[in-house]
Amino acid sequence: MPVGRMLATHAMPVVRTVGPAGTALLLVAHGSRDPRHSATLCTLADGVRSLARLRTEIAFLEFDRPGIADALGDSVAAGADRVVVVPLLLSRAYHAMTDLPAALAGDWPVLVRRTEVLGGSPLLVAALERRLFEAGLGPADRESTGVAVAATGSRDADARASVAAVAGALRRAGWRDALPAYVTGPQQRPGDAVRELRARGLRRVAVAPYVLAPGLLPDRIAAEAAAAGADVLSAPLGAAPELVRLVVERGVGAVTG
Repeated sequence: MPVGRMLATHAMPVVRTVGPAGTALLLVAHGSRDPRHSATLCTLADGVRSLARLRTEIAFLEFDRPGIADALGDSVAAGADRVVVVPLLLSRAYHAMTDLPAALAGDWPVLVRRTEVLGGSPLLVAALERRLFEAGLGPADRESTGVAVAATGSRDADARASVAAVAGALRRAGWRDALPAYVTGPQQRPGDAVRELRARGLRRVAVAPYVLAPGLLPDRIAAEAAAAGADVLSAPLGAAPELVRLVVERGVGAVTG
């Protein structure tokens, strides 16, 4: 049964995970000048802390505070002897491959382990579907609805391929059609994807922001969706239960195997 159909009929069970003693989680996001961004990710961190029952901090690569060094220092002061860094990033693009390793370089007084980015998990597809359903669609709407999966954009081909993979997963879950779109860069933009889906004969077109939190670029996705006449615009992934579970799986799994 596709992930989306399971989501539509069953609430996600709350399964609390106990991580190893002495371990702290450090969630690292890119950051934004928009205060909605950090507020949303702090809510996500609260959910992770409750589920994992581990000390959980959040840090930002730029724009917001605390930075990585300050957050690591707080974890050490609180008695952690191992810190697992979970990148709150959806693909292995520049921030994951360059910015984050640079920020973690150096000698730390505790063991620091970094997990993979969040992309590639079916839980992200389930979270995206959750937001579509919350925006007013129902499971029966899949077969008549096209979805533009709108990401921020990247010059990295693998990052763009990860967005295309999400669109493919939605098609396999029963949506009539799905296209990747990017609000920056030369690739197809969200408004163009809406118009292409219309040209393919879709009666209903939704735009699903494939972003973690509100901010300038998600606002641009929303503006393009409205200008192109999209019928539905879902919210960013935010602190969706599926995303909380994914972060916990990445973090606790890095030390428990």
